[in-house]
Amino acid sequence: MDVGSLTSGLLTGLREGVEAALIVSIILAYLARTGNRRHFGRILAGTAAAVVVSLAAGVTLFLTIGEFGSPYEQLFEAGTMLVAAAVVTWMLFWMRRQSASVRSDLHAAVDKVLTEGGAMGLALLAFTAVIREGLETALFLVGQAASADTGAGAVLLGAFLGLAIAVVLGVGFYRGARVINLRTFFRWTGIALIFLAAGLLSRAMHELIEIGWIGVGTQTAFDISAILPHEAIDGAPAGAILVVGEFLRALLGYTSQPEITTFLAWSGYVVLVLALFLRPIAPVVARVSRQETSAAA
Repeated sequence: MDVGSLTSGLLTGLREGVEAALIVSIILAYLARTGNRRHFGRILAGTAAAVVVSLAAGVTLFLTIGEFGSPYEQLFEAGTMLVAAAVVTWMLFWMRRQSASVRSDLHAAVDKVLTEGGAMGLALLAFTAVIREGLETALFLVGQAASADTGAGAVLLGAFLGLAIAVVLGVGFYRGARVINLRTFFRWTGIALIFLAAGLLSRAMHELIEIGWIGVGTQTAFDISAILPHEAIDGAPAGAILVVGEFLRALLGYTSQPEITTFLAWSGYVVLVLALFLRPIAPVVARVSRQETSAAA
């Protein structure tokens, strides 16, 4: 079992699954509080439909990769990894910006659907709320599976474990349990996903270098395979040290012999995105208050 791939899949499934579970639990809790428990079935039906569509999209993408021959397979893999890294980056900052108002936004959406009526309205609300998370998860997992040398199955298993944990946490959210500190959870899993996305970006650069689409900076930046190899290399350590290197490769895209381009892509992404992600953000209430004060003046 590739522990690194298992861990990367688990982190992705857990993070994205918790976001989806949080959305569904907020909707269900609001319906229960307003005496509309009879609509639970529609919410769950919309959620199930979103899960099925996301799963089908992920399977289709993954199987499509295997149908291409060289160099088109490498191009498709690189493109998938680049898109996955871009989507995850967007998702991180969207969630960071919207997390403070997501509850009130969902309540407003539920009120609108209940007021306007329509048997499929609530199912569609749940579907659209969850499908974004589901498609992001599918795309990111396909990118991880494509970049894994032998751990595609471990990525999938880890994702299912992460999603299972997210479902349990979702039940806790619905029941009002303070299972975890959501702010802390999203902060630290966001940091972890930044490193995962950086690994996808560097692996995409490596694929493009291999087929000659990138001809600049293809020289080896450094070689630390004698200390921590990412794969079995003649003369390099084996045993536990090799396992650690393989774990870091599967989880973070680590390589002991990076090209200059891949190293610059990985380090540049981590430094820039991490700095932007961790910078302080003004509370939404404070921003609204300032806007209202300015308007009144």
